Amino acid sequence: MSSSGIPPDGPLLTEDEAEDLLRCICFKTGPPRTVGVEVEWLVHELRDPRLPVPPRRLASAVDTVRTVPLASSLTFEPGGQLELSSPPAASLMECVDTLSADLDAVRDALSPLGLSLSGFGVDPWQAPRERVLREPRYDAMEAALDRTGPAGRAMMCESASVQVCLDAGHPEPGPLGYHRRWQLAHLLGAVLVAAFANSAVHGGRPTGWRSTRQALWTDLDPARALAPVPVEGEPRAAWARHVLDTPVMCVRGDEAPWHVPRGLTFRQWLRTGRPRPVSEEDLRYHLTTLFPPVRPRGHLELRMIDAQPGRDGWIVPVAVTTALFDDPEAAETVYRAVKPLAEYAGSAAAPRNPLWRAAARDGLADPWLHAAALVAFPAALEALPRMGASESVQRAVSAFHERYVIPGGCPADDLRKVAS
Repeated sequence: MSSSGIPPDGPLLTEDEAEDLLRCICFKTGPPRTVGVEVEWLVHELRDPRLPVPPRRLASAVDTVRTVPLASSLTFEPGGQLELSSPPAASLMECVDTLSADLDAVRDALSPLGLSLSGFGVDPWQAPRERVLREPRYDAMEAALDRTGPAGRAMMCESASVQVCLDAGHPEPGPLGYHRRWQLAHLLGAVLVAAFANSAVHGGRPTGWRSTRQALWTDLDPARALAPVPVEGEPRAAWARHVLDTPVMCVRGDEAPWHVPRGLTFRQWLRTGRPRPVSEEDLRYHLTTLFPPVRPRGHLELRMIDAQPGRDGWIVPVAVTTALFDDPEAAETVYRAVKPLAEYAGSAAAPRNPLWRAAARDGLADPWLHAAALVAFPAALEALPRMGASESVQRAVSAFHERYVIPGGCPADDLRKVAS
């Protein structure tokens, strides 16, 4: 099928049907019970992470890692970054234990090949990185994002993150209600950017940002990486409107290259039926091409945290975020602490508003974000024993709090010192 021919298998959509479908599939409400995490890693030379890994050697390593039995889903990003996505877990510790075991297995497979996993929000040394995945999706993504500058290619090939996935929440009001959790995610999200910023150096040079990764997302595209506004409204309606009014990245076909339209919103595609009629699968695919800081996929996918240093540094943001969202007492405490940040954010969409820009640029050196973090981390530390967190997880969060949060720093400050 060409991009202008018969649509993929599946029912064709009207505009009303698309909006109804979005309301149903993006916020599946109920008691918060499960947690998941997606961790991305840069793959570097074990002997010297500053040396580039040749694409053929990286491809051979990918083939080796794919033979390792894992509970998590294994994927590779366009620049060769390795991603592990845990299955939904019934508790924080189940999630941590499952992913830790899988990471150990992946490292054991990479080490004999002379390769290692590095946790940085962007590659401190190799920029630009060559795209190693040549697939119609990534060809189309590159073509679309190139229209607004180099940030798209850097995001695709040189960035890595920790993405925490939590249930949408109760349909009823309250600290665990999905309205409240949606608002909390867009305010606390800036605090998480600031506290866990870990990408101050890119291509061997300081960038002037604590989270260069977040700065790349901010510059990515006029609409694709933005949150819907206002976040204080009804989440389902706001998200459905945002999805339909965001331009289509590509129209899939069974022949490459895929069609990359210019300025065609999904709503316009539905109304005109051109370049071909729209199917339900087209809508589901369109959702995967939107990159807001908080993406509702039935659950809430929090996408704003930089990859963290060390073998187990990723555990701290997962533990802190889960505690602050899923423990009712901690959720109420942190919501009161971050609610004043709404005035700082103003009316612009995250991550392009003043609050999110300050988080990416200044980290916890910003006094408003620092004040919120000084409430958030103790609340998480109090909640973790109630959630069954192990002593080692509690110690890791406590150590991060003392090393970075109390003095108003973040992991990016360590990078800045090394590069200066």
